[in-house]
Amino acid sequence: MARVRLTPGSGEETERLFGLAPHVGGPAAALAGAVYENSQLPVRLRELMRMRVAQINECHV
Repeated sequence: MARVRLTPGSGEETERLFGLAPHVGGPAAALAGAVYENSQLPVRLRELMRMRVAQINECHV
């Protein structure tokens, strides 16, 4: 869930978020693609890393 106040809309939360800063959307999608689609790491290790980063940033998993 975003911590940025988003305007109500029918689109996905991430679409509305990157609509506030379109220049960030492309690079963020490229990063997600590199991590989730082109990774040679096992899925369980990637999820463990994601959970650890969330914990460090005090995010709920």
